[in-house]
Amino acid sequence: MNRGEFLTRFTIWIAIGGYVTSAAIYLRWRESAIWQSQARWASTVGCAALVLHTISAFHFYHDWSQASAYREVERQTVEVTGSAFGGGLFVNYAFLALWMAEVVWWWRGLETYRQRHRLITAAWHGLFIFMLFNATVVFKTGWVRWLGAGLCAALFLLWLRGSRNRSLVAAQHEGMKS
Repeated sequence: MNRGEFLTRFTIWIAIGGYVTSAAIYLRWRESAIWQSQARWASTVGCAALVLHTISAFHFYHDWSQASAYREVERQTVEVTGSAFGGGLFVNYAFLALWMAEVVWWWRGLETYRQRHRLITAAWHGLFIFMLFNATVVFKTGWVRWLGAGLCAALFLLWLRGSRNRSLVAAQHEGMKS
């Protein structure tokens, strides 16, 4: 494996690891400011790694050519779906921009981040799991596919557990009012 391939692969796995760690901490210890701070750091590292992954891919694989990157995404999409669509590249750009906005929001204050509407949080985690699923399960094979499927399943189960716990707490709180 050459240096470019190593850096490109290493940075995407750091990005995935950062998100998975952040999401697991966030969903498990949502009420703890100390743990939320740790989750914020993990997400920040993951986001920075995705930026480095993007830079690495453009430098080592596409010679800084947007057209080259588009053609490669299009080629991979044809290979998997039979449809010639390179627009997934722009989906990746949008995803990176959203993750950067997420990190900035989190660094603006743990309290404001924790108080945001839960649909925003659900949409973010849903989008991330969707992107992770496509990147690892749909477009990869072998052990990467199995690892990706396992990570997505674990995140989904954590999300369900967190939603269930919040519903129970809300019901208890409501019962105390009456």
